[in-house]
Amino acid sequence: MRALTGLVALVSLCIVTLPAAAQHADVSGQIQAGQVLYNTHCAGCHSMTLRGSAHGAALRGAAFQERWGVRDSTALLRFNQANMPPGSSSVLNEDQQLAVIAYILANNELDLSAVLSADVPLAIATGEPLDIEPGQAMESWASAGTIDEAARAKSGFTNRPLPGFRPVTEADLAKPPAADWLSWRRTRDGQGYSPLDQVNRRNVKTLTLAWALAMRDGSNQVTPLVHDGIMYLTHPGNMIQAVAADSGDVIWEYQYAFPPESRTLGGPVRNIAIYGDKLFLATYDAAIVAIDARTGEEVWRTSKADYHEAYTHTAGPIVGGGVVLSGINGCELYTKAGCFITGHDPDTGRELWRTSTIALPGSPGDETWAGLPAELRAGGDSWIAGSYDPELDLFFIGTSQAKPWVAASRGMSARDAALYTNSTLAIRPRTGEIVWYFQHIPGETIDMEVGFERVLIEVDGEKRLYTIGKDGILWKLDAATGKFLGLAETQAQTIYSTVDKIHGKVSYRDDILSAGIGDTIRACPGIYGGHNWQATAYSPQARSLIIPLHQLCSELVGRTVERAVGGGGYGGDSRTFEMPGAEGKLGRLAAWDVKTLEQKWSVEQRAQFLTGALTTGGSMVFVGDVDRYFSAFDVGNGKRLWRTRLAAPLHGYPITYSVKGKQYIAVPTGIGVFRALTATVSPEIYQPTNGQAIYVFALPE
Repeated sequence: MRALTGLVALVSLCIVTLPAAAQHADVSGQIQAGQVLYNTHCAGCHSMTLRGSAHGAALRGAAFQERWGVRDSTALLRFNQANMPPGSSSVLNEDQQLAVIAYILANNELDLSAVLSADVPLAIATGEPLDIEPGQAMESWASAGTIDEAARAKSGFTNRPLPGFRPVTEADLAKPPAADWLSWRRTRDGQGYSPLDQVNRRNVKTLTLAWALAMRDGSNQVTPLVHDGIMYLTHPGNMIQAVAADSGDVIWEYQYAFPPESRTLGGPVRNIAIYGDKLFLATYDAAIVAIDARTGEEVWRTSKADYHEAYTHTAGPIVGGGVVLSGINGCELYTKAGCFITGHDPDTGRELWRTSTIALPGSPGDETWAGLPAELRAGGDSWIAGSYDPELDLFFIGTSQAKPWVAASRGMSARDAALYTNSTLAIRPRTGEIVWYFQHIPGETIDMEVGFERVLIEVDGEKRLYTIGKDGILWKLDAATGKFLGLAETQAQTIYSTVDKIHGKVSYRDDILSAGIGDTIRACPGIYGGHNWQATAYSPQARSLIIPLHQLCSELVGRTVERAVGGGGYGGDSRTFEMPGAEGKLGRLAAWDVKTLEQKWSVEQRAQFLTGALTTGGSMVFVGDVDRYFSAFDVGNGKRLWRTRLAAPLHGYPITYSVKGKQYIAVPTGIGVFRALTATVSPEIYQPTNGQAIYVFALPE
């Protein structure tokens, strides 16, 4: 029997590249951090022993002293900042570069008595401080030969400002130019649809690769943005690049410095936002930063929470009502602050409001938490960016389940609703007021969250909101009021004893309601869905939602957790397996009519679909899978029209845009923590752990 442990275990399975340390309190700490950085970024060329190789000069001994003995540590710093690592010198900030140099100098038997600083250069030959004014260390050259070597070592890349940048306005966000992709799902209604139709059902079979670009290692769940022919590409590792969207030329890059321990789950960064002349990034260490979209320079940084308490981000912000709106993750631990959503001023980063996603003592909904003190009410994360309707002036966002996963582990019953977990929240963007909420699964107890995309669609002149959770239930609500309007079970399920389609109520099986710590709960769909972060898209031509689904089931066992501040966690172990009746077909793509909530077509295959869906004016839906295929289907009948195979599993969110009248379709590759699942349930499919990249396709000239 092949076993797959729960999400806590998945964290330990991830391969996390340490981007390394920030400021260090002592010399030994700086040297140790430098060793980690050196092994990650330098040893491949210069060898683990610093003795050099055919690809890099020796960094210790006589050869190093001959080249650098007449110079100082700050000269070496400036050289490395300009050249190292080759082709990506901006990867390391100044403190990190200094740590590497401290490690190199220590390996050359220099006894450093203080933390290495750029303002106090040391003679490399002796380790003695030089008697010059702070900040005035100069580069020195031993010979013309060293100048030549330095020139050949340069990557040749330096950040360049964007000429003629046009700020993004509220009007742009409300109705983006057809050529652009300005928000997570292009439009803030979350539809994942582009009106571009140059690529269509007749010519899609001729699509060819236009360009590709390698990306940072990590869980590559990104969504590129495109504005006026410039792609803003977010990498795992909190890095953003500005790239010419028609050629792939890199213009500038920004690297956020984050503590290594703040990066979780392989470091997905699902989206960024653009507004005015700024990009907005939600960071691993629970901050929001604004980056100048013209230059790649950081404008402001605002901390939202303490990452030492597990707070982090996987989803980014959107901008609605002139406010930067975002949730937060890491709410599985017991903290005094709990989980929340914030609004920030885009010009200054000032926090305008903070709204708890946990009903606190003394507030409405308090009685739904079984009398637990505030610090023992966990969960309510926002894993996915929300949506915004400018006419209603409402920000819609989903919250995840209460934590730990199993109600008994958190000292509750599945009959305790635990507001506002597993809910849709409609929030006033300038004040943080919750205008209405709808709780999809009260008292959730088997990791069946409904915390994913919220899709806003006008149906017969009325604004409707659609969402779907891991249980495969598709919900339809009135966007203005939150009134329940209908639901559909997109998959066979064994979770609920009853599903009331009239009143929008679900009831767990009796054995799930009574499950205690250590009891095994078996259910279909399982903890990976059903549906997961691979987002739904809407096609106005077909009047259909196109939904990626997983045909999987799970067993979940609740565990004892420490019920104290700093304790808690997911508190569960799980095993995932094929859904009975799937006949080996684990991936499914299905279309559902937005008016009747009836299925219109379905495609099943062995490989799971691991990207969001993209719909276009060419009456197609694009989606990628774990078997490295990128496919286009007819949005009207589900017929596959085109596919191509790439170097790694498809991941993240495909987009489409145009530059100078030419349409392009882009998709990220590079699997993340889902590999611990897919490698178990479909082990015969080759799934490389590397291959993070962006691929861009277009019609031939």
